[in-house]
Amino acid sequence: MSTVKIGETLKINLSGKDFLSLKDVSKEEILYLLQEAAAMKNDKIQNIFKGKTLAMIFEKSSTRTRVSFEAGMAQLGGNALFLSSKDMQLGRGETIADTAKVLSGYVDAIMIRTFEHEKVEELAKHAAIPVINGLTDMFHPCQALADLLTIQEIKGGFNGLKAAYIGDGNNVAHSLLIGCAKVGCDITVASPEGYEPDQDVVKLAKGYAEETGAQVSITNDPVSAVKDADVIYSDVFTSMGQEAETEERLNNFAPYQVNSTLVSHAKPDYIFLHCLPAHRGEEVTADIIDGPNSAVFQQAENRLHVQKALLKALLS
Repeated sequence: MSTVKIGETLKINLSGKDFLSLKDVSKEEILYLLQEAAAMKNDKIQNIFKGKTLAMIFEKSSTRTRVSFEAGMAQLGGNALFLSSKDMQLGRGETIADTAKVLSGYVDAIMIRTFEHEKVEELAKHAAIPVINGLTDMFHPCQALADLLTIQEIKGGFNGLKAAYIGDGNNVAHSLLIGCAKVGCDITVASPEGYEPDQDVVKLAKGYAEETGAQVSITNDPVSAVKDADVIYSDVFTSMGQEAETEERLNNFAPYQVNSTLVSHAKPDYIFLHCLPAHRGEEVTADIIDGPNSAVFQQAENRLHVQKALLKALLS
């Protein structure tokens, strides 16, 4: 079992590595990135990337991912290129391997936000530079880093905490499961039957939890999930690419709305998190997401700081 503690100064070398999921990084590496992000939050401008360029490939639209990476590179003295798949030869049939090899000769790192996780893995396989997963249908590791940073800032650490994720067992849930398990935070995911997280991801998370002493649970009961929770997390009921299922999902997920009745089962000082964008009146009511326990905008800002810490670690 790892003995690293929150607040311990860590020196970890991630230079030149890829960042595809939290499966690929250790507890020490996660805590190191959080440590760096906290430091960079207090020292926003660091001109360490003069002449360096990040290519950002978007096959899914974005607000937080694009702006945080682009602003982050600018604050570090580098440049970021927005590359829509519609404007690239990828959209006309060029292979991922060829794209990876070409971009490796032009830029210093690639961030991609796409659908299939296999596409990110293929890109990393053929690129000679670091590849960052900005989101796939399976994982959202950059979001999970921001989530963990927010929890650490407000709660002071992870041991002894319980996080409850309520809703679709999607990419956000997958990364949160792995992230919480690795840092020692208990995590329960409550989803309707048929919408639970991927079983292989749950198995991985439970394996990591054995090393840190955390508890990982999957349930169909949102009330039991939030009982005595320190953190309640929600996401949209219908993600990008699932629009045809909207009506069915709204019906199936209605009992999983985070509202005043549900949160009454959590600890009084719980914090509410949401990866945004949010649909008030669907997965969460306005009084919760806009209320005193909500930390969603602190969480959103933290995307910038963890992105910068990640870029610094991979490109230094």
